Amino acid sequence: MAAMALLLGLGTSLFAQEAEEKEPVYKITETVNVKHTPVDNQGSSGTCWCFAGVGFVEAEILRIYGKEFNLSEMFVVRNAWTEKVAKFVRMHGNNTLSQGGEVCDVLYMIDKYGMMPEADYSGKVIGEERHMHAEMNEVINGVARAIIKNGNKKISPAGPKAVQGVLDAYLGEAPEEFTVDGKKYTAKSFAEQYRIDPANYIEICSFTTEEYNKPCMVEIPDNWTWTPAYNLTLDKLMEAVDYALEHGYTLGWAQDVSNKGFSGKNGLGIVPEDPDNEKLWEEIVAEKQVTDEDHQRAYDNWDAGDDHSMLVVGIAKDQNGTKYYKIKNSWGNRGPYKGYWYCSEQYLRQYTIFFTLHKDALSKAMRKDLGL
Repeated sequence: MAAMALLLGLGTSLFAQEAEEKEPVYKITETVNVKHTPVDNQGSSGTCWCFAGVGFVEAEILRIYGKEFNLSEMFVVRNAWTEKVAKFVRMHGNNTLSQGGEVCDVLYMIDKYGMMPEADYSGKVIGEERHMHAEMNEVINGVARAIIKNGNKKISPAGPKAVQGVLDAYLGEAPEEFTVDGKKYTAKSFAEQYRIDPANYIEICSFTTEEYNKPCMVEIPDNWTWTPAYNLTLDKLMEAVDYALEHGYTLGWAQDVSNKGFSGKNGLGIVPEDPDNEKLWEEIVAEKQVTDEDHQRAYDNWDAGDDHSMLVVGIAKDQNGTKYYKIKNSWGNRGPYKGYWYCSEQYLRQYTIFFTLHKDALSKAMRKDLGL
């Protein structure tokens, strides 16, 4: 999702046209709304995967333990950078090294390093009100590429320390201890208190090139952890999404927003039959009915990539009964729905790369089909 940094850099311009209040063309009514935590803001950083993933973990803690927390995204980000650089070096530089990632990375980082509240580690220490990571990303890349040049003819222990120094400089040193509800915790003990076990979560995807009901590798650059996903037909994928939401589970979502059917101004995502229709967003337009082959073709042609991650938190419909999904974004309270947007069923079919969800969010029949 690193490409989103460019889009977010234009943050204000994306929504500059909102000055004029107009009656929305698409009148959205929510039918399912799963409990979740408030919208956050990733600022000028390509860390949407982390904001979606932390939002997912927060929603799971709320569902399982009945506790609402605002967790630190930047504690996860710094630990992910530590792991990314280590893997980049082990792969002799032949692996993705960027600020991008996936929702599942958050589960892995919390499991290994722990978690802490946002109030104890905001990652904002360079004098900016919002996250700004461009310089930090370049510096980390410079250190990592210097390490793999292997100028000393062996990898020294100084490299990892240099990476930690950069992270301390740009994000701040992480506290050893902090207090929540009057009790002292470390990052690891806090994560243990509200355990979210990665073994209980899976990814689901839909590709015609892979065997159905079996795990396959999701071949996208930001999947630097090489996490596999269970492959379903699009119809089964949609069935899984609906079942999860209707039974109180959110889903972490990797998908594409670099297309004419996504409108930040209108807070909507659709798949218009004619993307160049001059009436687009002025009236309700006919949507393309997306097939498995359409979805695969978009992926193969790079028309659908994982340039953004968000959290799916509900189901809705418009005035014509067309189904939509309520999406929690991480661009602050922008747009007509104050940080949320609604994507049509066809949008999800066309642009989904994969979902992260709890195994129990699947029906018993589907768990049996997948061998879970």
